[in-house]
Amino acid sequence: MTLEEKDIVEALRPVEDPELHRSIVDLGMVDVVDLSDPAKIDITIKLTIPGCPLKAEINNRVTQAVKPLAEGREITVLFGSMTDEERAALSEQLGGGQVNAGKNNIREIPFAQPDSKTRVLLIASGKGGVGKSSVTTNLAVALSQRGKSVAVLDADVWGFSVPRMLGATQDPTIIDEMIIPPENHGVKCISMGFFVEEDQPVIWRGPMLHKALEQFLVDVFWDEPDFLIVDLPPGTGDIALSIAQFLPTAELFVVTTPQQVAQQVAQRAAFMAHKVRTSVAGVIENMSWFTGDDGKRYELFGDGGGKALSELLDVPLLAQVPLTVKLREGADEGTPVALDSESEAGTIFAELARTVDEDLAPRKKFSAALKVS
Repeated sequence: MTLEEKDIVEALRPVEDPELHRSIVDLGMVDVVDLSDPAKIDITIKLTIPGCPLKAEINNRVTQAVKPLAEGREITVLFGSMTDEERAALSEQLGGGQVNAGKNNIREIPFAQPDSKTRVLLIASGKGGVGKSSVTTNLAVALSQRGKSVAVLDADVWGFSVPRMLGATQDPTIIDEMIIPPENHGVKCISMGFFVEEDQPVIWRGPMLHKALEQFLVDVFWDEPDFLIVDLPPGTGDIALSIAQFLPTAELFVVTTPQQVAQQVAQRAAFMAHKVRTSVAGVIENMSWFTGDDGKRYELFGDGGGKALSELLDVPLLAQVPLTVKLREGADEGTPVALDSESEAGTIFAELARTVDEDLAPRKKFSAALKVS
């Protein structure tokens, strides 16, 4: 059978762009298929941006897809890049047009629309240092391990840490005015940490923070994930209020430690949620115990804080997460402990993800608190 251009195009149709998760054929990235030389197959791919960091991966995917048709012919993948006009058209095709949609040019947030299928989870705490970002990252990875599409918005603009914990070292890609978030461990992530130097403080007042958060929600190509997890800054300031305004259907999870004083501070985040009519879904207790080499549990931060807070708020205590070396190392190295489902903390995050996904799904009952024996 004579090999034709249409045969190559059909073979490439299942090949997805690693960032956009769409067929490179449907995205208009397959530019030229040259079969004029009977010993060669030359394919030119138009990258969304010049110098795309995932060019090698695209090259591998295209080559592997065409290889079954090659019959000994040499496969060469060449690269060009889209024009500004093509990038603008691609941005509109992917939903970038929503930026100017709506009445009076009001920017529409996709997660706030009635037909949105994304569950928005807000991870909050009353004070810093309770491991809120660690919980966010590991819950996101654990949900991804369940086959869910997951995205994280690191809204802690002063203390951003999710990219490092997630091991997301690649910068976001900008197509026209649309931001493509990097992805690692199956989780997409956007953070102020991608746009400022790690050692530089973010010195912004409320209106600037409000605008930045709006851009993260509207200008980022989130692609309608199953879950959007928002890591809020500690306390009840401008950002928490802005997020509540932007995402009125969100579910709030309060992170605390067993320490009574931490629990008392954490309740303020929940009371703030009540005032802005955000649903409080449950409490997650972090640093609940440390297991020594002798096998004995040591409750370094006391006990009972999570249970007391859940009873006060009349919501379930969803999980008690131990303080472990693997959890700390994973945060520093970008390999979340949730990837190790057989570890003590990994097991708990896996069950927490199941609880959030199944028991706390709309129209389902809450589960009992999780505590490892």
